[in-house]
Amino acid sequence: MSPIRLVLREIRHRKVNFLLSVLGAAVAVAAVLSTVAALRGHDRQTETLVGEMEKATQQEMSKLEDEIRKSMKGLGFNLFIFPQDQDLGEVYSEGFASKTMPEDYVTKLANSDIVTVNHLLPSLTQKLEWPEQKRTVILIGVRGEIPIMERPQKSPILDPVSPGKVILGYELHHSLGLKVGDKMTFMGREFTVEKTYASRGSRDDITLWMHLPEVQELLGKPGLINAIQALECNCATVDRLGEIRAELHGILPDTQIVETESTALARAEARNTAAATAKQQLDAKKTERAALKAERERLAGWLLPVASVVSMIWIGLLAFINVRERLTEIGILRAVGVKSLTILGTFLTRAIAAGSLGGVLGVLAIFVVKVPGNGDAAATALLRPSEMMASVLAAAALAALAAWLPSLAAAQRDPAEVLRHD
Repeated sequence: MSPIRLVLREIRHRKVNFLLSVLGAAVAVAAVLSTVAALRGHDRQTETLVGEMEKATQQEMSKLEDEIRKSMKGLGFNLFIFPQDQDLGEVYSEGFASKTMPEDYVTKLANSDIVTVNHLLPSLTQKLEWPEQKRTVILIGVRGEIPIMERPQKSPILDPVSPGKVILGYELHHSLGLKVGDKMTFMGREFTVEKTYASRGSRDDITLWMHLPEVQELLGKPGLINAIQALECNCATVDRLGEIRAELHGILPDTQIVETESTALARAEARNTAAATAKQQLDAKKTERAALKAERERLAGWLLPVASVVSMIWIGLLAFINVRERLTEIGILRAVGVKSLTILGTFLTRAIAAGSLGGVLGVLAIFVVKVPGNGDAAATALLRPSEMMASVLAAAALAALAAWLPSLAAAQRDPAEVLRHD
């Protein structure tokens, strides 16, 4: 009788025993593959959650950044650069500086690689008497904002005043009945009203804005300014003003910097706090997911060996029971000349067949198992074909190993001794 026929007859004769062996191998393979898929599903779910959180945080931060930028721009400049020898007490009481510095300073600043400020605007301000109207006014000379080198052109916060034009505060144009396009005389020169402002309830209501070179000429201060106005960036550092001062003093050492508080700055600081909080929450989520993964890996670390050992014990026990029940048949086969190697091969082949079939069934079972983080797809979507093939081969090898000792014991039994007892 050929070994193949012996194996097939052995399987048919002990169907229940064979099916139980197949079941043991299938459960072990399914447990191993589902655990591996679950761990990978956890990784994928973590990546998805973190990615969604990062995307949502980035969108919210971009929205806040845009709102802050618009708010700060709408509120105007919040940094003032004054000459080093300027008494700030005078600035706070009068609203402007009396000391001057070269207009070239703003060009030097614009041509540097400064990163903490935007929107540079030089100005020359002085309180004086409007001789033609016999009233005290504030005269401000401004020019177009100086673009910072190698940066995209930004829309200006304050529009420049054209040469020969003047912009009037509310009290001036309202009390004098001046409208846009009207002619007026200031310090012996004729100007055209370019724009009029609504009431602001501040010094702006008694202010005239003119083209900077014309104001320098009227005041006899050519090439001089007494302030550079700027809009600071939204720096996320603890000492924001200290960082700005350090950078500006590195370029213009003989100046001093003053920051004016605003609700926009408070919102900027809130944005930075929100960004830091969001980052902490993101890091906490990553830590939480990493700890959960480590816990699952520890569980898998003992679950997988236990599943494999239990499966081997199960298959080995079934093989032992099968051999014990077949001792008489084995003795007869040996007595009629069947070699012990053939007996051994029959039982091992049966075990390998049970392990292989169980491995295939275990893989097929994974096709209907779903794991978190993989949507509606089966767990097999998280496994490589080589891993599934390896699990089938491993199941066959472990089944053969589990059945080795009982099969070897059966093959080595003396047929005379076996038949004498029966």
